[in-house]
Amino acid sequence: MGKKEKGDREKRSKKRSYEDEDYEEDAPGAESQEAVPTAAGKQVDESSTKLDEYGAKDYRLQMLLKADHSSRPLWVAPDGHIFLEAFSPVYRYAQDFLVAIAEPVCRPIHVHEYKLTAYSLYAAVSVGLQTSDIIEYLQKLSKTSVPDGIIQFIKLCTVSYGKVKLVLKHNRYFVESAFPDVIQRLLQDPVIRDCRLRTAEGEEPELITEVISNKPAISKTQDNGGASTSQSADGQRGSSQVPEDIYSYYEQMDKEEEEEEETQTVSFEIRQEMIEELQKRCIQLEYPLLAEYDFRNDTVNPDINMDLKPTAVLRPYQEKSLRKMFGNGRARSGVIVLPCGAGKSLVGVTAACTVRKRCLVLGNSSVSVEQWKSQFKMWSTIDDSLICRFTSDAKDKPIGCSVAISTYSMLGHTTKRSWEAERVMEWMRSQEWGLIILDEVHTIPARMFRRVLTIVQAHCKLGLTATLVREDDKIVDLNFLIGPKLYEANWMELQNNGYIAKVQCAEVWCPMSPEFYHEYVAIKTKKRILLYTMNPNKFRACQFLIRFHERRNDKIIVFADNVFALKEYAIRLNKPYIYGPTSQGERMQILQNFKHNPKINTIFISKVGDTSFDLPEANVLIQISSHGGSRRQEAQRLGRVLRAKKGMVAEEYNAYFYSLVSQDTQEMAYSTKRQRFLVDQGYSFKVITKLAGMEEEDLMFSTRDEQQQLLQKVLAATDLDAEDEVVAGEFGGKSQTQLALCHYSTSMDEETFPNAEEFRPERWLRKDTLDRVENFGSIPFGYGIRSCIGKRIAELEMYLSLIQLLQKFRIEMTPLTGDVQAKTHGLLCPAAPINVCFIDR
Repeated sequence: MGKKEKGDREKRSKKRSYEDEDYEEDAPGAESQEAVPTAAGKQVDESSTKLDEYGAKDYRLQMLLKADHSSRPLWVAPDGHIFLEAFSPVYRYAQDFLVAIAEPVCRPIHVHEYKLTAYSLYAAVSVGLQTSDIIEYLQKLSKTSVPDGIIQFIKLCTVSYGKVKLVLKHNRYFVESAFPDVIQRLLQDPVIRDCRLRTAEGEEPELITEVISNKPAISKTQDNGGASTSQSADGQRGSSQVPEDIYSYYEQMDKEEEEEEETQTVSFEIRQEMIEELQKRCIQLEYPLLAEYDFRNDTVNPDINMDLKPTAVLRPYQEKSLRKMFGNGRARSGVIVLPCGAGKSLVGVTAACTVRKRCLVLGNSSVSVEQWKSQFKMWSTIDDSLICRFTSDAKDKPIGCSVAISTYSMLGHTTKRSWEAERVMEWMRSQEWGLIILDEVHTIPARMFRRVLTIVQAHCKLGLTATLVREDDKIVDLNFLIGPKLYEANWMELQNNGYIAKVQCAEVWCPMSPEFYHEYVAIKTKKRILLYTMNPNKFRACQFLIRFHERRNDKIIVFADNVFALKEYAIRLNKPYIYGPTSQGERMQILQNFKHNPKINTIFISKVGDTSFDLPEANVLIQISSHGGSRRQEAQRLGRVLRAKKGMVAEEYNAYFYSLVSQDTQEMAYSTKRQRFLVDQGYSFKVITKLAGMEEEDLMFSTRDEQQQLLQKVLAATDLDAEDEVVAGEFGGKSQTQLALCHYSTSMDEETFPNAEEFRPERWLRKDTLDRVENFGSIPFGYGIRSCIGKRIAELEMYLSLIQLLQKFRIEMTPLTGDVQAKTHGLLCPAAPINVCFIDR
């Protein structure tokens, strides 16, 4: 193979990976491994597994079948995978146990697959499970003997995790453990000894021994919502089918969970300024600190007058998730995973009402800020004056505020703020927050997240998300930035119990018209995306589905990542649309009309509506363009129609999700990748190759001339029109991507320009290499289309003259120059095309 061919192949490979990625922000923790213990990267050892004559793994010697295997629900494989029979009489108890110790991989109707990982075991011990409990219960539930490699892996991962806690009591920080030998081992380390608070005489005080009562903060009610995906909610089971050891064991577990336990602990106090150093050192010693907030004994931070309203009734899965957070009477930091529309907001509000200390809520858009405010007013008794918002559009006065709601980008903003915004930020920095709620926690970029944590001090962090998944596979870093996963719900169970809508998912295959497909094959630029998005047959299918569902009085959302396509579809079909530049006022007006106006039944939304748009009335979603192979985006969009439907006719399905795909294009491969997460949750996609009744409808682009006109409009579009919308606060560019940035903001950034305040014009000179030294180096021909050739030549001569001056002289400001302020000039351009003609003089 020649070098050129190989190089071309590598370029194509890079391009494919670029398009396939879900280019979210840098993953949390991507820039530092200090937050991750070494044991977290360990894998199950399969070196003892033999292969048979066909090359398959032979597990027969490691997995000996038990005599009563038919009564037990689990298969535990030596590679860490666990398979659960969803039709087992003890399914509910086995599932609760597996969710606590393993990661769900795939949960279809009859058999569920889980995987033991170091992170999942870390989460298990963090909520109180002991190593012996995990192994014993796994052995009781398994149809076979548990492989020795699995037992060793569990011991290895849990030997030190969860044994040490960082507890705030009476506004003093303590390192606490129920294992005195662990405390002694930590105190032998010189770094940790330095972190310890000493007496006035400089001596080390004695260890504090006390008995702690672990009374749950969330009371338990009857759980009727735990039926499996393949059995009814009454949870019928024949006692004769359940082995006695399993039956007695889960009765004992239930009893222990309800009882108020007393634990003897040993602790020592540490210096508050050394907390970060202590956490890093404990991770290096393989004893990561679990953060717990003893909010009941926090007498320094005042309680806020906020309780749940009597109308706020928790569903069983919501209550279960909160019991994981408050199980020992303290608030644990961690992540709760619930499907879209399953009531994550109520979980957050309940957590805030339980802690009853100052609460900070962070979302990813100003729309989510408004929705969180309405949720607090709906579910809690808090007075409206105690809630303040901090967004670009709404800056409420924070004085006397107990619940503050803002966005990640507002708090992580590094450039110069207005005087008013700076005062609000100073107030936020000065507060001691009892709880910080991080909505859509999977989207947080690492640098922004760390910046937010340094700006605001919170004793307990609660992350909420529906999709704990990222295309870069770095979601696991959240375990040590926020805390372990506390709870993850089963989507199919919630659907079968009526807590979320029953959705029919369909993939509609739309043939490419001959003219469009001819251009698609010939063009190699990103304009191919426009061609398969603007496919006339896809447009007709979209128009038909909108008409069909509007006749049923359904509420329809049409999603399009591409703004060119979004506008074309919406304007031609005479429907309102929302995208990035749409003002907050206009957005709220469109959404209110969609909710309450019977004449507005369809709206078009770009990717700004992927998350945090609360539209419970919507029951039909049509997707005409998407972002590559993003599993997360597919699940988030399905979530727009997942909220349980009230007053609808009982039928097999009460919500519909259509993904329109152009046949024989790259879009089909992306669509398959996007569906993986939902398929793993138990959803199935029905493929529709022909929409019944479409031929009888009078639809647009039915003639060849109309299709040709549309094709000419698509071909006249620029490559920029083919790009997906970039949403402010969400974009994190790939490496080697050149961006046009705000000149002033970039120039004042100390990371880019050391001593940015000083007058140093030579900083603009480039080195002898092609490497970029900064963002606005000497690029003589400017930035492309905004200047004519003659102007570029004149500017080039000026650039060269200036470069020669800078090379020969050091240029400084004279004392006569006073304080010079920056002056901003807006760049004006026509709002519409200008038609011209040429006339002889």
